[in-house]
Amino acid sequence: MNKPAKPASGMLIVLSGPSGSGKGTIIKSLLAQRKDTVLSISVTTRQPRPGEEDGIHYFFRTREEFEDMIAENSLLEYAEYNGNYYGTPEDSIKKWLQEGKNVLLEIEVQGAEQVMNHRSDLVSIFITIPSMAELERRLRDRGTETEDKIQGRMQVAKRELTRAFRYDYVVLNDQVELAVQRINTIIDAEKMRYTRMENTVLEVLQDAQSE
Repeated sequence: MNKPAKPASGMLIVLSGPSGSGKGTIIKSLLAQRKDTVLSISVTTRQPRPGEEDGIHYFFRTREEFEDMIAENSLLEYAEYNGNYYGTPEDSIKKWLQEGKNVLLEIEVQGAEQVMNHRSDLVSIFITIPSMAELERRLRDRGTETEDKIQGRMQVAKRELTRAFRYDYVVLNDQVELAVQRINTIIDAEKMRYTRMENTVLEVLQDAQSE
């Protein structure tokens, strides 16, 4: 009799891209489609945007509280971006991965590179925009940014685009539905890498030897 297969460990998926690249919209659609994937909630010192809630979109903390978390080594990664800290709590990620869930990290490029430098068991995806003009239009359409902030984000975006080569995949967000479809294809293909299917192959061989 075949033994029930053990649940495979989940994948750690890093997703980055310039502010205004549409990461939030993509993630919302992706999570609605994939019950095997959860979003890690980041910690930040920036102020909430309209409609954002503490503990749902981010954990909003003071600079002092964030620096206490750094001192306690309770973050998988952290970075300072546009004058604010952003970081990823580690405990919940370990739990989800062990349960077989894919864990999606929406993090800035600086923080993503920290994770890439210390972990090889991840899939990294960079969301790019069709053009800088389109990025500027999206930032202005938000209606929440000052002119200085918009220009600052444009300069940061240019720097981030030069780091896209560090990622496993680059996904163009020209249309949200297409971008989500591309990411779904990446996740499904990554699940079939030998390193993730090795135990399945070994179990088949073990069963064959016991017959």
